[in-house]
Amino acid sequence: MSQETEYTPPRVWEPKESGGKFASINRPVAGPTHEKELPVGKHPFQLYSLATPNGVKAGIMFEELLALGHQGAEYDAWLIDIGEGDQFGSGFVEANPNSKIPALMDHSSDTPTRVFESGSILLYLAEKFGEFLPKQHVARTEALNWLFWQMGSAPFLGGGFGHFYSYAPVKLEYPIDRYAMETKRQLDVLNRHLAEHRYLAGDAYSIADIATWAWYGQLVLGRLYDAAEFLQVQEYTHVVRWAEEIDARPAVQRGRMVNRTFGEPETQLHERHDASDFETRTEDKRGA
Repeated sequence: MSQETEYTPPRVWEPKESGGKFASINRPVAGPTHEKELPVGKHPFQLYSLATPNGVKAGIMFEELLALGHQGAEYDAWLIDIGEGDQFGSGFVEANPNSKIPALMDHSSDTPTRVFESGSILLYLAEKFGEFLPKQHVARTEALNWLFWQMGSAPFLGGGFGHFYSYAPVKLEYPIDRYAMETKRQLDVLNRHLAEHRYLAGDAYSIADIATWAWYGQLVLGRLYDAAEFLQVQEYTHVVRWAEEIDARPAVQRGRMVNRTFGEPETQLHERHDASDFETRTEDKRGA
């Protein structure tokens, strides 16, 4: 096994430049680094995000609600560029003291309500609009089981496998093997379950599917870390079937565009303040 020189931790850890894609924004303390208020648009819901796997969850949820006719789910989506440190602005830290996207402010209440953590945002909107969360006790509990499974499992995929396979300044065999094994185990968990269920909570599409698709669905569709071949994702046939079905939903396709700054230009909608913004993007594509 080829490795760097073995590391012996000091008695007291001290921060140092670690390298890698996100080294410039990593730090061992919380709180704001600069003063910057968050913009507020015309709708009650203000979403501050970027179209990472966690970020797309909220955009998809809003677009799914709007597709069902919930006009009260109209929202303004503002871009938070985490590569530039926007998440450390004072206004964003007030919305999410953890400085992670997405963050949501609901101005429909007497006092604006902040909602942070992607799973919390999905649950908040599901309960507020009565959609995408089963009402029957067993089915509701199953949806929440899988929602929290995703929240607990995805850090091994993203911060574990994704970091060491794609972002770390040095490719090390041990952490890549360790997290590849865990990622494949998680895919097998999903595959076994989806062999017997159309969606994670049964026959009904729910917030559990939205949350889990953002990570594992996009992984098997070849959109994360350029790792589909490495992980042999085609082996998980039931996950692929489920991922492709969700990917075909128009609201999912729209939600993926919101606050997106990477990929093909026609897939990007840096900020979204009205449904017509999607039409503008389509017109731009046709004119290109």
